[in-house]
Order: sequence, then structure tokens, then C-alpha cells
Amino acid sequence: MVAQPVSFSIAGRTPIGAGHPILVQTMCNTSTDDIEGSLAQCRAMAAAGADLIRLTTQGLKQVESLRQIKERLRAEGIQTPLVADIHFLADAALAAASVADKVRINPGNFAKEHEVACAKFRELIGLCRQHGTAIRIGLNHGSLGERITQRYGATPLAMKEAVMEWLRMCVEEHFFQVVVSLKASNTLVMVEAYRLLVAAMRDELGYLFPLHLGVTEAGNGDEGRIKSAVGIGTLLGEGIGDTIRVSLTEDPVHEIPAGRQIVSAVTAGYSPCGGRSCVEASDWNDFIIKGACLWGPSLLDKKIDDFSLEGSSIDGAPVSAADGERFRDMLFQACRRRFTRPEYIACPGCGRTLYDLESTFNEVKRRTAHLAGVKIAVMGCVVNGPGEMADADYGYVGEGRGHVTLYRGKTPVLRYIPQEEAIDKLLELIEGDRK
Repeated sequence: MVAQPVSFSIAGRTPIGAGHPILVQTMCNTSTDDIEGSLAQCRAMAAAGADLIRLTTQGLKQVESLRQIKERLRAEGIQTPLVADIHFLADAALAAASVADKVRINPGNFAKEHEVACAKFRELIGLCRQHGTAIRIGLNHGSLGERITQRYGATPLAMKEAVMEWLRMCVEEHFFQVVVSLKASNTLVMVEAYRLLVAAMRDELGYLFPLHLGVTEAGNGDEGRIKSAVGIGTLLGEGIGDTIRVSLTEDPVHEIPAGRQIVSAVTAGYSPCGGRSCVEASDWNDFIIKGACLWGPSLLDKKIDDFSLEGSSIDGAPVSAADGERFRDMLFQACRRRFTRPEYIACPGCGRTLYDLESTFNEVKRRTAHLAGVKIAVMGCVVNGPGEMADADYGYVGEGRGHVTLYRGKTPVLRYIPQEEAIDKLLELIEGDRK
């Protein structure tokens, strides 16, 4: 079977798929009902070159807020397509179809009964066709439904099978304005899921829908950039991927240059150094992203067990031994090859987050830096936090304004505790288990 690449234009002006330039997107971490704050963030994102901007749209009230934000941006001449991020409420997705340029959904979350979810998805397809709105079927490793996991487990295969059900429905309905994502915080799971999906679209479906790439809950700082570069860069290097988001627990504007650097690193190639490849970087961020894109894929696939930094440079100077060792430790961990530090899973935050996620995450990292090999999640809310941190040993999850629930694995063990006590309680929980 010769598969047909699918391409279309989002909002009639932003082409995606079938060899078009890779789009770099980001997401507001403001409350969508904070219209002035969201507008300010959208303006900054557009000025930084975002190709798409996503806003959380959890209910009908937020759909109306999104409408006002879009109208004001367009009046200012900012034409960047806006994406409504829906998690559970089908009615919000249906309402957003006439407002957003693209609607991000996991149709399996629409209802517990699969037949009801299918009916709602077909209704959404009809409305999106009517309004010229695109759909992203966005499935994460932590949000696989029981119906799928009972058949396939929480595996890359399960992720692929879950998405293929909805894509078959799109083909049946002759609706092709569809983008697909299969994200995970584990780079091995993420890469394998996308590879399986591409093979299935090619061999079973006959259509290659555009793919949105991302390592979800990647964290922040150097680790977040390296982890994202490993997962995204590996797939882009194989010709897989049409749009990307680098999910960072930072100011979301920072995601855009990080994404551009990953795309550039994959497409630009590398300098030969005596028969090897090396990295010539302008600064530290440039170095860690280029290095992760160069050596990460082979480490991830176990084609190599080590690499040399000989010949690599930052701003014309050789990489120092200390910086080189720090980078190597982070890269080996991002590739799931060697664990020498804690493993952090942290969402970037969105309009559902009711506490200062970035500063809290940084404090958790500071106080747990000695816990090598322990997986710790810091999540913004209970909407999808517990599911997305399924791989973590411990979790810190926002639950309402000023309160937190702490998890051991998937089990909540300290519920609704004041935020100012939560990090101390988290450390007590971890240290108590280690005695």
C-alpha cells in the first residue's frame, strides 16, 4: 500500500504536513479566564515566533474567554492560530469548534462508554468540518483508558492502537484536517509509540496524518531541554514529525527558541572531527541541544554505549571537563541508559494550575537533588496530573487553591495538605520509605 501524506492549512494560513516546514508551538500557562494576562502572554509568544498557541479550555466559560482573546488578537493584527485544549468535557469541544482554529482532544475521555465517546467524536468532526476547524487527537501515555490497557497494557502498542481507532473514524468520515500526538515523559516509550503509529498509518490506514511531537512533563532547565531534544530530535531525524512543542516548566515563551534549536540541530548536520562528529556551539543551550540531537538517538536505540566530546566547543573554546561530565550524566539519563540523579516529571502548567508551579518545582529539585534514581513528579492539578505521573515513585499534585496531595506511586497518601507544608511532607515521606 502506498500511503498518502495528509496536509492542510490551519486557519487557512498555516500549512502543516507532507513536507511543509516544521511548526513550533507553545501553550499559555495563564487562566484562560484571565483575558488580559492571556492576551499579554499570546502577544509575547507571537513576537517570539510561535506558529501555534494553545490555551486550556476546560469548560464553556473558557470557550467564551477564548473567543474574546481571539477577537482582540485578530483586531491587533496577530493571526497566530489558537488551539483549544480540551481534556474531558465533550460539550466544551463542540462549542470550541466554532471558536478555535484547532481543537485538541482525547476522544476516549469524552465518556466512559466507548459508543457514547464515538458518537460525540463524530459530532465534533461534523462541527469542525462546518467551521473549517482542525482537530488534534492528543493521547498521552498516562491517559490511556481502561478499555485499552486491559487489552494492551500501558505500552507504546496501546498508545498506537488507541489512536488508530479514532483515525479510522476520521477516514470513514472523510475528514482529514487532523493532527496526531502520542506523548510520554519516558523518551523510549514516546519514540517507540510514534514509530509504531507511522508504520500503522502507512501499512493499515493508507494515510500519513501530520504528527505533533513532544516529550510531555519534561521538566525545566538543562534536563528539560535535553530530554525534549532526545525524543523530538530522534524522530525528526527519521523524517517523523510536522509540529513540535518543547514542554518546559518555565515561562512558555522559552519553549519557542528551544524548539527552533532542535529543528535547526537536526536539519543542519554536524562538523566532522577526525572521523567522528562533534558539536560546535555558540553557547551552553546550543551545545546541550545539538549534543542531545547528535548522540541521543544512538544512545536511545543502544547503537552506542558511549561517545567522545573531543573536538566539541562552546563559543570557540573546548568543552570543560566539568561541563562535559554534567552534560553526559544528563544525556545518559534522558536516554534511559544510566541514572545518576533524580528523575523529575513536571508539567509546564496551564490555566488549571492554582499555585506557583515553577518556583515550587525548583525548590523540590533543590531539596531532592541527593536522591539519585528516585522519580519525583510535580504536577499542576488533579485533572490529568495523577495519570501523567504514572511512572513516578512520588508525586506532588496541586488540588485546589493553596492545597496539595502527595502520592506514593499511583496512591494518594497525604491529601489536601497546605501548600506551605507540602515539600517538607514530601521529604518526610521519601526519607521514611528509604529507612
